[in-house]
Amino acid sequence: MDTWITDIREAVAAGRLLQASFSQLKRKDGNTPPKTAVRPIELRGSRYYQFEYHFKAKVTHENVPEAEAAERLADWLQQNYRQALLKTSDADIQILFNKKGKAAVLRKPPTAKNAGAPLAHNRQKQRVIQEGTAAPFLVELGIMTKDGQVAAKKQDKYRQINRFLEMVGDVLPELPKDREIRIVDFGCGKSYLTFALYHLLAIEQQRQISVIGLDLKEDVIAFCTELAEKLGYDRLKFQVGDIADFNELTKADMVVTLHACDTATDAALAKAVGWGASVILSVPCCQHELFKQVKNETLAPLLAHGLLKERFSALATDAVRAQLLEAIGYKVQLLEFIDPEHTPKNLLIRATTGGGKPSARKWAEYVAFRDGLNLSPYLESALADRLAAFK
Repeated sequence: MDTWITDIREAVAAGRLLQASFSQLKRKDGNTPPKTAVRPIELRGSRYYQFEYHFKAKVTHENVPEAEAAERLADWLQQNYRQALLKTSDADIQILFNKKGKAAVLRKPPTAKNAGAPLAHNRQKQRVIQEGTAAPFLVELGIMTKDGQVAAKKQDKYRQINRFLEMVGDVLPELPKDREIRIVDFGCGKSYLTFALYHLLAIEQQRQISVIGLDLKEDVIAFCTELAEKLGYDRLKFQVGDIADFNELTKADMVVTLHACDTATDAALAKAVGWGASVILSVPCCQHELFKQVKNETLAPLLAHGLLKERFSALATDAVRAQLLEAIGYKVQLLEFIDPEHTPKNLLIRATTGGGKPSARKWAEYVAFRDGLNLSPYLESALADRLAAFK
């Protein structure tokens, strides 16, 4: 067996491979990236190796399970490249192929800055959009410099964008693969996350998508429209409008609503359900509706204090939303969106169809909760057609 294949297998099996890079294509076919970088990462508690493919105009990523990584590395090098550099915790290994396909292997003491460091150190910094490779939309929005470095004052926004894309990544299997994906972003604002979503799906993953961003502020929509045109994001459109009055679509695959105030969040959820959206991502804001309604003698000591009542009402509002979505067949998760030290409004409702079915049990639980707190939520009336079977 060739020595270089043994080196790759042993480095991966022992967890000693810190990074690898491939370059100098054996043949240029337009489909193979001129350069590939590889690094270990952790996903859902398991070790993977992320292949970062550097094409001329884009960078894409693929996460390969550890069990497959060694053979993938060996095949990728043998078929596509003349040169590779493997950086392990105990050596730098350079592999060079001559024109006849024979490999020369050179070993040197390790030079990687993180040589000998535990993998957890690398995992902690892994991002969907990596620092060091400039994403054009982040440069235009002032979050990254042209050389891919994150501005010091924009670190929180950078982490928020990556956290959002991680949450999107988890539900991508719910989206169609055989046709255009239709996405609506209600209350898009300056659209940091809208642009990030387009970058991930349309640019990096090369999916066919169309995105509409809606907001009430004309100056914000004008800014976003100009930026989308500058970036060449031709399937990303912005328009001025109110969520409740938006009736231009009959179907959508994903609906995003971030910080839509009070019942505007519920209007967006109702639109999403009506369109049959398979993915809903919603960060609620300013939940005032139930504050005026909630009554319960047992909870009187809590509801007697305005601050406690406000917090309880906000939690009850999101519990109502989650329970109603589950009653009509969605699978719902309530997730922490960003670190609560930056904002208390950090809860994200993530709902997917996922083959779910309407649940009479969830409806009964909702009714008991609703009546126990003397509530009459807007969302229940907005979903009346879908809930009629339970009444």
